[in-house]
Parts: sequence; structure tokens; C-alpha cells
Amino acid sequence: MLRAKPFVAFVASAFVLAGSALAQSPAGKEPARPDPKRGGEIAAQVCVACHGADGNSVASANPNLAAQHADYLAKQLEDFKVKSGAQQAARVSAIMAGFAATLSEADIRNVAAYFATQALKPAAAEQKDLVELGQRIYRAGIAEKGVPACAGCHGPAGAGMPAQYPRLQGQYSEYLAAQLVAFRQGERGNSEQMSSIAARMSDREIKAVADYSAGLR
Repeated sequence: MLRAKPFVAFVASAFVLAGSALAQSPAGKEPARPDPKRGGEIAAQVCVACHGADGNSVASANPNLAAQHADYLAKQLEDFKVKSGAQQAARVSAIMAGFAATLSEADIRNVAAYFATQALKPAAAEQKDLVELGQRIYRAGIAEKGVPACAGCHGPAGAGMPAQYPRLQGQYSEYLAAQLVAFRQGERGNSEQMSSIAARMSDREIKAVADYSAGLR
């Protein structure tokens, strides 16, 4: 779940790497272990303008990356790239596509490892009138619409599951809601499961569960 505001694109573009600083692993060999220190150096050049130096974004439209699962972050960065033979990336973003294109597989693993080790400064729930609805959807789903409980995949406390489901706890509700809407409208196509779920949710339901998720600890 990565996105950047258009107005910071020009600021951030000044930091785009000219090319990958790390070579690929030799054929037939296991990839080198991720290097969070190197990842921090790349993040300071490429990611800081939108996501903060330590992965805690100052803008609610841009996701917090701190403490997110490394495998999940790596997948999202790869999904912003257009794969050979494909007409578009699995996850479309003109801004993020430009950044992801400058990163090698090793760079991506390093950056993901760096953010995963950073301490999250969590956002908070703000919509008191939606707490009950948000909690009900997160804990039990919406049976009449065939919407499963979010807790089933993302965990009762929103901690997610490495390599499969992202951490939701403490994430900005604005960002979470925007991603659910993007799934619903087909603007984000890198999870058939989430596209199917979001397609059955109303704006109010999305807003409620996104806000509740932000308050999870």
C-alpha cells in the first residue's frame, strides 16, 4: 500500500537514483541477505519526501511504511513495475512507478528490510460515530453482503501476516479508505481477494472500517 501525493512528486523526483547501486546476485546463487543499513541510505534519497526518513509519513494520504512487513513492502514495490509482456503494472501509480523503476531487486529488499525495522508512530481513529460499525465489520464482516471479517486475514489487532497480509494497525484511515475504494473501482488490481471484498462495501462501511483499523494497537 504505497502512494504519493502529486504535489510532492517534483520534490521527490530530485532524489531518484540514477541507477541501481547494487548488482544482482550471480545466477544460481541465493540472493544476498537484505541490508537494512543500505536500505536506509536509499530511503533517504528516494522515499523521504513522501514517506518520511523513518517510514512515518507526515501526510495522511501517504502510507506509513514503518514496521510494515518486509515481504509485503517488497511485493508492492515490484507490483509498481510493468512486467515483461504486460501492458501495465499490477498496481498502477505514475509516481511510484518512476521510483520503483530505479530500484533493483536487491535495492527493493534492502529498502523493505529498513522500513520493517523502524518504529511506527501510529495514527489514530477519529470518527467516534463510526466506531461500532467499523468494529463490527473488522471483527465479524458483513454477512448479508458476503464480506468476511478483516481480522480473519489481518489479525485481531491488525498486525497482518508477513508475506501475505499487511499490517493495518496505526495506518492512516484516509489512506486505507482510498485503497479500498481503489480496489472497488478497479484502479488497484494486485489483489483479486481485496477487489472482490471492496466491491461489496459502501462508502460508509469503507470509511468506518478504515478508521477503526487506524486505532488498532
